[in-house]
Amino acid sequence: MTSAPPHLVWDWNGTLLNDLSLVVSATNVVFTSLGGPTVSLDEHRVRFRRPIAEYYAEVLGQAVDDDEFGRLDKIFHDAYRTGLTTCELAADARAAMAAWPGSQSLLSMWFHEELVPTVHTYGLTGHFTRVDGLRATVGGGRKAESLRSHLAELGVDGASVVLIGDSIDDADAALAVGGRAVLYSGGFTDPARLRASGHPVADTLTDAVDLAREVSSAGR
Repeated sequence: MTSAPPHLVWDWNGTLLNDLSLVVSATNVVFTSLGGPTVSLDEHRVRFRRPIAEYYAEVLGQAVDDDEFGRLDKIFHDAYRTGLTTCELAADARAAMAAWPGSQSLLSMWFHEELVPTVHTYGLTGHFTRVDGLRATVGGGRKAESLRSHLAELGVDGASVVLIGDSIDDADAALAVGGRAVLYSGGFTDPARLRASGHPVADTLTDAVDLAREVSSAGR
């Protein structure tokens, strides 16, 4: 019996889109709105995690309930939108997408109605069999359930999936559907944290695709 050909799922923020500096800047707008500290880029990469409310609570030293997180999430995204036009794709994003031999799709935890036109603006829509973002009005949660829905819409078995992303949450989502993950060290997470996870780690997106091809072949 022949297994399904591998399918690649890309993460967007911090992976294909090089928006780390903007995310840290917008996060600091959140923290200073409550009189909290600012974090450096390196500190953010060490401490950032999902659910994002837990990250905020740790840095602020106070509980962040759902209502408060909803307010802070709006502050973050208002600040993020003001700088989005300054962001570029990762240096080798286009080459990496072109190097994958099979189907590929995009799944982001950024708002769907903003993600889709942004991906189109960068001229990437034709690369993907499907583009999905967050349908909820408040973000910050984990990715696993979104990945399940994304694959169900595609009709793709999780066991045939490799996800390339920049966070431990990306890897957890891939494992939750029976897939595999390759983690990219150029995004939101400190590389040492990624390597400690035990998942394959790449320093460039083209290397990530090479690793994705290797792990998909090993799983067949």
